[in-house]
Amino acid sequence: MENNLPGSNFSQKQLDLSQNISVYLTKVYNWMAVALLLTGLVAYFTAQSEMMIQAIFGNRILFFGLIIGELALVGYISARINKLSSYNATLLFLAYTVLNGLTMAVIFMAYTSASISTTFIITAGTFGAMSLYGYYTKSDLTKIGSLAFMALIGIIIASVVNMFMNSELMSWIISYLGVAIFIGLTAYDTQKLKRIAINGFENEESMEKSAILGALTLYLDFINLFLFLLRILGDRK
Repeated sequence: MENNLPGSNFSQKQLDLSQNISVYLTKVYNWMAVALLLTGLVAYFTAQSEMMIQAIFGNRILFFGLIIGELALVGYISARINKLSSYNATLLFLAYTVLNGLTMAVIFMAYTSASISTTFIITAGTFGAMSLYGYYTKSDLTKIGSLAFMALIGIIIASVVNMFMNSELMSWIISYLGVAIFIGLTAYDTQKLKRIAINGFENEESMEKSAILGALTLYLDFINLFLFLLRILGDRK
């Protein structure tokens, strides 16, 4: 006999919603983990190759070309995600993580392996804690996200200015602010992704594309948090 009680229907809807959130966020974090692994492997093996190091970091045109390529890919994926197929979106996302790995090889040249490993663990712990906070908190983090984004623009401008000033104090201030900004963005972006899952998707394809974009967002939060923490905690060679 079917159970048509209102309470039963409400419970079923709650269960379906919980499953949708779980499936979606699992896809997001799985793709993010794949991206981090790919970036790490590319960065490590690039740093082991004298030929690659010379080609990338000995040629300013190629190096800045890679940086511009990374920025262009992020912008393209974000702007065209609705028109891309999930397959193409995935390929572009993975291509971006490879390019990022090539340029991030410099950290293996500048910092000790021990400090890179330690900082990665600290980053993972901090990122995980803030993701959990963003997922479970009942507070609306929209204001925090807006403030963090405005502050991010501020430190980007300050970083460009400091390229000419070369102020060590300014560099430290930017690093600590960067950590605070990406801690806030991690919580905000997690809450935003949860809300996206609650609103639902038109079909499986739209969920897959949204998961790729969500993975890209959290990947950027993680990478930038790691880099700012490395500036503070890393031991230089």
